Amino acid sequence: MDLKNYRMKTRALFVLLSASCAIANATTYTLPENSNDSVITQFHDDVPLTRAEQNETLLDVARRFLLGQTEIVRLNPDVDRWHVKKDEIIRLSNRRILPDTPHEGITLNIAEYRMYYYPPVQKGSAPQVMSYAHGIGRQDWKTPLGKTSIVQKVKDPAWHPPESIRREHAANGDPLPAVVQPGPHNPLGAYMLHLAVPGGYLIHGTDIDKIYGIGMQITHGCVRMYPEDIEVLYNSVPVGTPVYMVKQPIKVGWLDNTLYIEAHPDLEGEETTLEQKLEVALKLIQKANNITGDSAMPDVDRKALQQALIALDGNPVALYQRL
Repeated sequence: MDLKNYRMKTRALFVLLSASCAIANATTYTLPENSNDSVITQFHDDVPLTRAEQNETLLDVARRFLLGQTEIVRLNPDVDRWHVKKDEIIRLSNRRILPDTPHEGITLNIAEYRMYYYPPVQKGSAPQVMSYAHGIGRQDWKTPLGKTSIVQKVKDPAWHPPESIRREHAANGDPLPAVVQPGPHNPLGAYMLHLAVPGGYLIHGTDIDKIYGIGMQITHGCVRMYPEDIEVLYNSVPVGTPVYMVKQPIKVGWLDNTLYIEAHPDLEGEETTLEQKLEVALKLIQKANNITGDSAMPDVDRKALQQALIALDGNPVALYQRL
């Protein structure tokens, strides 16, 4: 084994052994020093891995590391979602490209089932961003898009199901009461952030029965988070915090003069072709390089670009290095 491969395997093993204690609470990233860079990283140059602690499911692993279900399934296409064997190696997330929004308040990129919160910069500290997995609205109950803000915060909220939701549950043989009191079976969880969006849209926790729906298209339009994550967010953001709700399944960004692309699957009912995805990606590459009119495109790795748009695993892929 040559020295380079030895070092790579040694570092990968270190990440494998340390992932269990390092990633589960590592939702905070330091923003790149170069303000033009938009790729955030936990472990440089390595793919973080973990071993299954017992015979379990990928959903159990996702829960342990506060990842969304869609995210971990896409990162491990060859692993049986429902039957992960003890000691089986599971791939976790590492790099992410920040959505194309202002670096303030909260950004909800519903296309990747993930939130980005930019806390106020503390004097003497580097700017940071906190990222959380979340669930979004189903195809027939879409989460809205646009800029809004937090207008109310409630701890231990009671849930007053809208009449439309009560009718739906009744039709499915699962009638709901007029009010669901706070507690472990309350769908809003222990914390709620009310958005200034007509229709009563919320960012909230989850009840113990629906915790594995994080990272899925499963709600009635609200944004559902893990209990630990919504507690941290609730205690971090004040009323008035701006919230940008966007849908960016394909993102492009720089890090250290290398251009990356990150691609996610389309939402249900919004499927596009590979050619359409490629068209979107090329426009984003042009934008990232400030290319207008007839200016020449950079010599990107077309094979890597196409593979990223086929895999749709959410893993940033290097396309081009600027000299």
